[in-house]
Amino acid sequence: MNHNEKIAHLMDYPPATEQPNVYPLSWHRETAKLEEVWNSSLREAWDPQSLPWDTFDVSSYSWEEREAIAYWWTLLSVFDASAPPVFAEAFIKTYEVHEEDAVRRCFFSVTRDEQNHEQMCGLAITKLLEHPDALTYEPKTELGKQLKRNTAWLYYNGGRYWTGYKAAVPKYSLAVLFSSFLMGEIAAATIFHQMAAGCTEPVFKEGFRNIGRDEGRHMAICLALMERDYPKMKIEDRAIITKQVRAGYLFLSAVLFEPPADFWDLPADFIEVQRKAEAVARGAGFHIPEYEQKKENWKAAMLNLKGVLDKYDIPFPAIPEVGISGEEVTDIDMRDIIPVF
Repeated sequence: MNHNEKIAHLMDYPPATEQPNVYPLSWHRETAKLEEVWNSSLREAWDPQSLPWDTFDVSSYSWEEREAIAYWWTLLSVFDASAPPVFAEAFIKTYEVHEEDAVRRCFFSVTRDEQNHEQMCGLAITKLLEHPDALTYEPKTELGKQLKRNTAWLYYNGGRYWTGYKAAVPKYSLAVLFSSFLMGEIAAATIFHQMAAGCTEPVFKEGFRNIGRDEGRHMAICLALMERDYPKMKIEDRAIITKQVRAGYLFLSAVLFEPPADFWDLPADFIEVQRKAEAVARGAGFHIPEYEQKKENWKAAMLNLKGVLDKYDIPFPAIPEVGISGEEVTDIDMRDIIPVF
């Protein structure tokens, strides 16, 4: 129908609005657990700028230490600073498919939380480098120069993901999206709690504690929605979820473990440079889990997710990198992945 065409004089009631569309609006409330999560998001709201930044004396660190710690925050920003627009897309989708009121509010809360996480990355990077971004920053050390190149490649790969994500969201049901989102949240909650426990700087310790709490709440949202929707899931969606979990492992490994070379397009010395920076950061009191601890974290997160999906007879993919057997998935394309952090 031509939207400029007047029809009110031809009929008493208008025709139904073509879908997907945010109209008509309604405010159904059905899932009590989501009301609890929404209320906790209000109680647990926090402001990154109100953290104890006055206790953070960057001059007590060498420039190499500052660049190494800033690099970790930059690596995190590839995932957390892209999360606000990622969840904003999903938030819009909850309106277009006419989800219940609490689902829409919960996705709004996740978008807001991820904005806080993005701000935390930006504040840390800006204070450490005395510059608002890592790509136009002029490195002070040889390691800093190598990390700047690493950063450029991370953002290049992130750009490929974003292009794919925008194309993929309309194709998948929210039920499929939940499994991808949950995967990131399970792993994130683990790593942030560990970093909060191990960090020596009060501002980072409190920031990680808050972020970890947020991720746990996001996990509760996904679990509640899966419990509601997965028992009646279409058979074809189960196979998509299996593939998405494998894709999620490959994508999120860049921050939670190490980026797989067959999926991430990176220079040959990328991991070597990153490991060097992590060692410098650890030596400065910034707790980054060691290789084996990262591997154990990822394995535990995958097994937790497998436990959830097993309840609904959804085949779990093989994750040989951390010793988990399952269904073989080989045709992973950056353009089709959904996972977020």
